[in-house]
Formats: sequence, C-alpha cells, structure tokens
Amino acid sequence: MTASNASSATYTADVQTVAATLLAHTGPLVLLAHENPDGDALGSVLGLARALRAHGREVYAPMAVPRYLRFMVAPGELSDLLTAWPPDALAVVLDVDNNDPARVAGAPLADFAGPVVNIDHHGTNRRTATAGIVDPSRPATAMIVADVIDAMGLPWSEPVATPLLLGLNTDTGSFRFSSVTPETFICASRLLAHGARLAWLNDELGQHPQTYYTLLREVLSTLEFRHDGRVVLARVDSAMLERTGATWEDVESYVSLLRAAEGARLAVMVKDFGPQVKLSMRSRGGVSAQNVAVAMGGGGHVPAAGATVPEPYAVMRPRLDEAIRTELERAEAGAEPSRPA
Repeated sequence: MTASNASSATYTADVQTVAATLLAHTGPLVLLAHENPDGDALGSVLGLARALRAHGREVYAPMAVPRYLRFMVAPGELSDLLTAWPPDALAVVLDVDNNDPARVAGAPLADFAGPVVNIDHHGTNRRTATAGIVDPSRPATAMIVADVIDAMGLPWSEPVATPLLLGLNTDTGSFRFSSVTPETFICASRLLAHGARLAWLNDELGQHPQTYYTLLREVLSTLEFRHDGRVVLARVDSAMLERTGATWEDVESYVSLLRAAEGARLAVMVKDFGPQVKLSMRSRGGVSAQNVAVAMGGGGHVPAAGATVPEPYAVMRPRLDEAIRTELERAEAGAEPSRPA
C-alpha cells in the first residue's frame, strides 16, 4: 500500500457531495468507525449522529467504547454491534478506509452491498466509496465532519460541538502536533463558539485508573533505546496485564509517553498478543511512522501510525528492526524534514 498525503484538491466539492448524499438518503444511516476507537473516531460518530438525529433522521451508531472515553457517551445513543444491516441502509464510515473491512467495527461491512459514504483523513485511504471526503491535511476527521454539518445546514448545539472538539483535541495531541494549521484553530474556535466544553474534555481525559500506573511500571522495565536514542520501544503482553489487573485499554496512551523521551524521533509501543502483534508508533523530526507502519502491513499518518502483524513477536521483530533502520536511513539522506511537533 502506498500513501497519498497531499491535501484534497476537490475538498469543497466533496463536502457538498457528501452532504447532499446524506440529506437525500431516506433510509437509516449506520455510522461506523474503526476498531478500538480513539477520540477522533468516537467524536466524529457522536457529533454527526447527534446532528442528524436532531434533524429527525434514523441513525444507528454501533460502537464498543473504551473506558477512558465513556464519559462522552449519553445512555442509549450508541448501540450494540450489528449482526445484520437494517433495510435500505446507508453506511457512513468515519476515520478509517472503507476498503479495510477488517478494521471497520460495528457492523459486517464486508457483507454490505449498499451505498457507502467515507469521511477520513488517512493518507493510506484507497478512496473508493460511493461518496467520500479524504483529506490528510486535516489533522482530524472531526474537522471534516464539522464542515459536512455546516454544508447540510444542520443546527449547532453544545452536544454536537463537544464530541467534535474531542476528536480535534485528541488527534492533535492537544494542539501540540505538527499537523496543526491555522485552519485547525479556526475550526476549534467555531466549535467553542457553539458551546464545546474544552476544559471539561481535558479534565476527563487526564484521569487514569490505578492500574494504568501499576502496568506502566512493568512496561517501563521493557524499555529499549536504540539507534543512539532516536528510537524508543517498549512492549506489553497479557502476563503483565494479569499481574497488575490492567486491561489493554490502559496501554493506549503509553506511546505518547515514549515519544516524549528527549532525542527520540520514533516511539514504538508493542502490544504482544502471542500469535499476533499490534504496533502503535509516533514520530517527529522528518521520520515517518507511516512508512514503518506500511512496511509492516499497516497504515496511518506520517507522525502517527500503526499495524497489526499476524506473527509472534520474536518472528516479526527482525522485520520491524529492518523497517525502522530503512526509514531512519531515508530520513537521514536529506529528505525534507517535517515541521517540529
């Protein structure tokens, strides 16, 4: 898979097309995002679902929400995962490539023969939906969803604006990443003007259970600094979770801690499930986490990417090391550095 990270030349027209498609469809709308949803996935689904429901539309939003984001969800507004599609449904796939049904959670997309709308900001998206907007220059899918809501002429409210600001806030690292542009702050300003609760979001996101810290103690014991400190890597497995009473959800933000190490240009958090491994990566200083992820069969953004590798850790580790070495050599060969995050 190759990545196309350029901004979309047809963005405005695509927003209008998607807005018209959503408004014209008279059947139910099924809003889906990726497995293990993050703040952008949940925020995009909730913001769009609330805006459409306020317009009288029938919306299904099947999602299993991780504990650290449950504060955002009102009782009953998300459903259990669908095993069958409602008649005359339109699938709306947010924050993930619709051509990657293994990563689209909530309903069996591989079995769906109806129309699909795709709103996403990943450069590895294959851009094959019935109607879609893919713009990697937008740091969060929630930012695109805000434009679609405007294009549909739907009314704004605090319950619509706050989850979209959640997506924008989390996918920009609280507006610290190099993906932030002047337009990012303009969008945030619009959402705040509509009542979005930024301080409340940050307070809720900053809280962790005790198991987060007891597991972190074990994870840090696996810490590796490689390539003269330019790469920092740590690993977690199920035995560590059993000893500490933690869950896989407790691991999600550890990669950002690794990225904060002085001199690190690539942070790698390895989730060792035994027969398969999941990689979460963050980068800076001209190094592309996306390139490493693509080499391992995954995807994402230049500064934030991941992959699921169907091999045990000991088997896949040499390939990971080679992918990292190749990317470091590419970055050091004079490639244009990214803006500092």
